[in-house]
Amino acid sequence: MTNHFNFTKPKLESLPCPESGERITYHDTHKNAAGLQLRSTSTAKTFFIQRRMDGKPERMTIGRFPDVSIENARKEAARLTALIAQGINPLNDVRALKTETTLQELFDNFLEHRRNRRGAYLSERTKQGYRYDFGLYLSKWGNRKLSQFKDTEFGRLHAEIGKHHPVTANRVIALASSLFSYAGEQRLFKGPNPAMGIRKFSENKRDRFLQSDELPAFFQSLAEEPSQTFRDYFLISLLTGARRSNVLAMQWREINLDRAEWRIPTTKNGTPQTVTLSPQAVEILRQRIGCDDAWVFPGTGKTGHIMEPKKAWKRVLERAGLEDLRIHDLRRTLGSWQAKSGASLVIIGKSLNHQSPSTTAIYARLDQDPVRESVNKAVDAMLEAGGLIETAQVLPLKRKV
Repeated sequence: MTNHFNFTKPKLESLPCPESGERITYHDTHKNAAGLQLRSTSTAKTFFIQRRMDGKPERMTIGRFPDVSIENARKEAARLTALIAQGINPLNDVRALKTETTLQELFDNFLEHRRNRRGAYLSERTKQGYRYDFGLYLSKWGNRKLSQFKDTEFGRLHAEIGKHHPVTANRVIALASSLFSYAGEQRLFKGPNPAMGIRKFSENKRDRFLQSDELPAFFQSLAEEPSQTFRDYFLISLLTGARRSNVLAMQWREINLDRAEWRIPTTKNGTPQTVTLSPQAVEILRQRIGCDDAWVFPGTGKTGHIMEPKKAWKRVLERAGLEDLRIHDLRRTLGSWQAKSGASLVIIGKSLNHQSPSTTAIYARLDQDPVRESVNKAVDAMLEAGGLIETAQVLPLKRKV
């Protein structure tokens, strides 16, 4: 058989296999061949074209037969030939692609170096959430180069996740969009953000909090909690209304029991916060002195403090017979009971460290006295509803020994 013939699948399949170390080149004579060739060795048959570029001969590999069909090989040969005719060297794009950042590399870089608008690095809890979403939904594309993503792929992913989990779908697409925006900022990627502009699913704002008739069972369940650390953690979360991550990482150096204050150096808003401590919260903290030199709620992990209270929270809810109640709802519970007790939205916003353009300036002018009065009043109302206010104790929850 001559080395020049019209490529067909039967002919290519019947080509003799060269000896090891040898190679034979064949030329396609089809009218649309565009210079297509095939190199046959003892292990593979590979399509390519060869052209002189920048003063020297260059071979551009198209792909292996039969993984790449003859028709697609001819189309690619024609595309490459057209680029060369325009003075464009396709090998430059290929070489750039080899060194281009992958999605996994971008994600790792993002976690390590990303800063928020206030210049703070991502918190460990935020990183943990990102790792979970990336691992579950985006890691399948981890080895893909950034320029290889199409706009439609993220839209399809959003729609697929949203069939059952619309909130999660919005969160995953927001992460993907943030990754590509970061890549653009760092000059790791050129071109439009393929995850931007996707219409989000509507989300209902959560308004769950502990009601009057639920508090007795909730406090009773806490009293039966075998872990003193988690029991106190849930109580402090409720009595302070602080964010979950801040309570988990609560340190003794931040607390002044004489002034009944907890100074959080950095919150989700990127600003410090002074949390007023009710007498009940102060007493709980006094009883925890000596548990650890640094952490109020010590743990066995690498951070030194407890990290994941989900199992303990599940125990509390099962004993209390409560459903659809999250740890973050404890924060909302304090604010709701402040409102029940007649506190203004400004006072509630100050005590929970909420921020918005219209109220931030007002928050800054408030001192802690009205906040303390409101928090104490709300705590007393909760304890009364839970049947605990009549006792002289802070809470009738006996310390586990």
